[in-house]
Amino acid sequence: MNAIAVDGHADTPQRLLFESGFDLGARHGNGNVDVPRMREGGLDALFFSIWVPSSLTGPPAVKRALVLIDEVREAVRMHARDLVLATTAADIRRAAAERKIAALMGMEGGHMIDDDLRLLRGFAALGVRYLTLTHFLNNNWADSSTDKPAHDGLTAFGRDVIRELNRLGMMVDVSHVSDKTFYDAIGVTAAPVIASHSSCRAISNHPRNMTDDMLRSLAKNGGVIMITYAVDFLSEEYRQAVAAERGDIVAQFSAMEKKCGGDEACVTLTMDRVNHELMDSGKWPRVGWEKIVEHIDHAAKVAGVDHVGLGSDFDGATMPIGMEDASRLSRIIDVFSRRDTLNRTSPRFSAATSFA
Repeated sequence: MNAIAVDGHADTPQRLLFESGFDLGARHGNGNVDVPRMREGGLDALFFSIWVPSSLTGPPAVKRALVLIDEVREAVRMHARDLVLATTAADIRRAAAERKIAALMGMEGGHMIDDDLRLLRGFAALGVRYLTLTHFLNNNWADSSTDKPAHDGLTAFGRDVIRELNRLGMMVDVSHVSDKTFYDAIGVTAAPVIASHSSCRAISNHPRNMTDDMLRSLAKNGGVIMITYAVDFLSEEYRQAVAAERGDIVAQFSAMEKKCGGDEACVTLTMDRVNHELMDSGKWPRVGWEKIVEHIDHAAKVAGVDHVGLGSDFDGATMPIGMEDASRLSRIIDVFSRRDTLNRTSPRFSAATSFA
């Protein structure tokens, strides 16, 4: 299969910021992403997530976002033999030709623009190429899938954000948004949208996932759903079992944030370790990497193969058994490479081309 393997979402910048001495170029025994494991898994391009918890707002959120962007840019500078900062689809293709990994940035949560389109333009100038409209909580102009609706989707300013993203050549990311926000965004945008890390609600009934109707609307728009590997969104059995004991994913993150004292890397690394221990012990349902393929197959059946990609949520969620890190990506590639050889109808996992 002749393709460029692109991952639409990883939270590794949190490790760059919070873990003293963390070196993206060295192999690590924890977490999911580093250069050696990306190369081993055949990952050609990765969107590093500029994520600030939606509970942190205003100037502190803006400052944290700027620091995270600087961390990514510095990591690329320090590892220029392996990485190249990419801001266009052409950059991704050029990096692949040079056998380098393309490092891109997406911003996860519209609260980081602090209700100011000038800040959005500034983030674009620094290389950010998509904006996830919300995170776990609503912001002042868009409703989240995991919060009580406050705006009935997008406000007038929220629609202005969509138009400015289009003008800037930044992709509109509809992961995390409420269903109404999704349809509002589809109605306003003049460019294809992405869901940078979402899966299929028909398989796991979580509001963070997309319904079949949403998948069809996404395909009509020309957009792409990037299937996430996060176990909460892959397996309905797992989601229900964990929610019954610990609440939904928002409650789980909130509880762990308190234990970790604001260290966001600690939150996901600890949750991943603890959740795997509970799966291994049999206390919680085991979720294998094959569930990723199940979601890809479903999305391809409903939306079409040209509208399906990968958005792992590496270093930001609990991974399924057998997909513990980026080195295991080759398992997914191999599955669809074999199918592609047989029938030429497999997802291509090629670079998104909706940004300038």
